[in-house]
Amino acid sequence: MLIKVYGSAVFGIEATTITVEVNIDQGIGYHLVGLPDNAVRESSYRISAALKNIGYKFPGKKITLNMAPADMRKEGSSYDLTLAVGILAASNQMNSDAIADYIIMGELSLDGSLQPIKGALPIAIRAKEEGFKGFILPKQNAKEAAIVEGLKVYGIENITEAISFFNGESALEATVIDIQKQFQDTLENPEFDFADVKGQESIKRCMEIAAAGGHNIILIGPPGSGKTMLAKRLPTILPPMTLEEALETTKIHSVVGRIKEDFGLMSERPFRSPHHTISDVALVGGGQYPQPGEISMSHNGVLFLDELPEFKRTVLEVMRQPLEDREVTISRARFTVTYPSSFMLVASMNPSPSGFFNDPNSPMSSSPQEMQRYMGRISGPLLDRIDIHIEVTPVPFEKLSEVRLGEPSAVIRNRVTKAREKQTLRFSACENTHYNAQMSVKQIRTFCDLDKASKDMLKSAMERLNLSARAYDRILKVSRTIADLDNEEHILPSHISEAIQYRSLDREGWLG
Repeated sequence: MLIKVYGSAVFGIEATTITVEVNIDQGIGYHLVGLPDNAVRESSYRISAALKNIGYKFPGKKITLNMAPADMRKEGSSYDLTLAVGILAASNQMNSDAIADYIIMGELSLDGSLQPIKGALPIAIRAKEEGFKGFILPKQNAKEAAIVEGLKVYGIENITEAISFFNGESALEATVIDIQKQFQDTLENPEFDFADVKGQESIKRCMEIAAAGGHNIILIGPPGSGKTMLAKRLPTILPPMTLEEALETTKIHSVVGRIKEDFGLMSERPFRSPHHTISDVALVGGGQYPQPGEISMSHNGVLFLDELPEFKRTVLEVMRQPLEDREVTISRARFTVTYPSSFMLVASMNPSPSGFFNDPNSPMSSSPQEMQRYMGRISGPLLDRIDIHIEVTPVPFEKLSEVRLGEPSAVIRNRVTKAREKQTLRFSACENTHYNAQMSVKQIRTFCDLDKASKDMLKSAMERLNLSARAYDRILKVSRTIADLDNEEHILPSHISEAIQYRSLDREGWLG
């Protein structure tokens, strides 16, 4: 008897429906074809033990299973439930009338219970697009898949529930989540808040400017000055994610199996902080079977690189293209995968190997030559993609001991959101530009027009401070953002003067 059951394969961050054809005939043997990997081939042992332990028989006949399209590689253990249901239906141990209406996925344990799968969200999206009635999957992934409206999602704990459902012996309850409520709860109860930061008012102002314009930023300061604390709170002042952004971010995290069981849609902007020993493949993505890297996991959020000079040079260099194109393309001989990677880069570093360069109160200090070698670990082209450089100084005891809380993230986020709305309106006719940090040279000339006073100030500053040529466009972009925060249509000299302060590493002689 021939039965068709439907599963799905995730390729990049998109899913492709897989048709599993199960044929049982006279003879003996188990033949699984259709380019399965080792994990899929081993499914026969899991299925056989699981069926025996729940009171069903693994047919002692010739079983042929074809996973079509046969030229696409099938990976992982999530096809166990698909294959098991097909075998039961083909051997007349369960009703097969409604099987073709559902996508069925799940990894089987030997007792018949189900383990979670990866990529539930893209699979659910594809199932809805192709007109399937529902999606049956492990209960741990149900909330993640239930984000997709118009598709019934049934989370089950074991294969027995699926058998009873198709036999008409019991009903399954569809999983429903309130996306809007989840969004609101996250906004009202952030884990981190800028109210916890004592002092550092100038740095908080700088972080607000970076968030408003989507600017990459590097924090330079001695140990214990608050660089990591400030970076962790940056996502709380970014504008709330739109539903489209949340879906795209959740799809990426779903593919690598990083969605928490209690959460469906990711409503918080991601914050990723990889260790400096990370490899270039782990950062950008790739591998024998390509997976998203840390920069794609940071999509629509923040990538924080602590102690930037400690990262391997090759690792930092591979970020240059994704920072420009906001996507990562991984090419192999037989296929190409593209992952989105539109993130804000926040880096931090000590000003010298000892951490206390030019600090008269420090017991340790570094010579200008040591500092030059230390800074030489970061390439000029990478620094060229960072709009804001800011020096972070230690917080004095008087500020640390204050009882009064600082300005909360919610208040800062309101100002940032208003500035982003102005930018959205400004770039409404530009296809790939949404905020100031993405402006091209042509757009800078159009939207960053300066009056005579502002031009004179910028010229004077560049000559007096010996700012490099690459600082010019960055200063204009940041000053445009400052003007947006001040609700000014034109860039004023005060905006230029503030933006100039945020180019520390471009000043000639900064190294001593």
